[in-house]
Amino acid sequence: MTSRPIQAVIFNNPGPDTVETSSYHDHYYDTSTNKGGIDGLEFYTSPYNEPYRRSPSSYIPPPTPSPPPSSTNIESFWSAFGTGGFADEPPLLEELGINFDHIIAKSLAVLNPIQRKLPPGLVNDGDMAGPLLYLFMFGVSLMLSGKMHFGYIYGVGVLGVLTIMLLFNLMSDKGIDGSQTASVLGYCLLPMVLLSAYTIILPLTGSLGFFLTMLAIVWSTRASSDMFTTMLYMQDQRFLVMYPIALFYASFALMAVY
Repeated sequence: MTSRPIQAVIFNNPGPDTVETSSYHDHYYDTSTNKGGIDGLEFYTSPYNEPYRRSPSSYIPPPTPSPPPSSTNIESFWSAFGTGGFADEPPLLEELGINFDHIIAKSLAVLNPIQRKLPPGLVNDGDMAGPLLYLFMFGVSLMLSGKMHFGYIYGVGVLGVLTIMLLFNLMSDKGIDGSQTASVLGYCLLPMVLLSAYTIILPLTGSLGFFLTMLAIVWSTRASSDMFTTMLYMQDQRFLVMYPIALFYASFALMAVY
């Protein structure tokens, strides 16, 4: 016959003013010997206000190991000065607003003499990456041909953009802002960039130089007027739009010639 395992049960020790009336307690607990009555139960008394004491055999969990020192600061430092960047960081060209696909598409629209209907999404933006690039290329080409006209390029460019923007706002009902005006005029400066690159090899003198200069002016004027009339819905006023634009590009052509 196997003996029953002894189970420990804790009851609160009644105080001097407490009368124990529980038959359940008298049945299972012998107050004279502090032993269990039946079923192999063993009882212990403990005062109510005494905290429970943990037995030596109680399980004590091991201390949680401290995490290793964080390397976030070190990674942030090298990410700022390295080429990898952060995990969720967008590309640098996207943060700067430079889209090479858009620059190529708009440049091809300028160089295409057959395309007359331009998509509105291509001409309504205020992209400045392409115009700044073409202005820089125009100035560098003139410098390589022995003409230092960076100050004239800046002055004519800013004055022309402000004048044309004011004029077209008076002529149209829709209106146009400065970034859109500068974007269209800057992209349509591409024929002038090609003309200035030609001056590195040969001077623009004689009949050939005159023809190439006039071709560049007409090409830039036509491409720019197509974009402005599409943007401002001024197809019936095309020649009025072309006149101030032709004067603007003729100023750049004079820089390339002289």
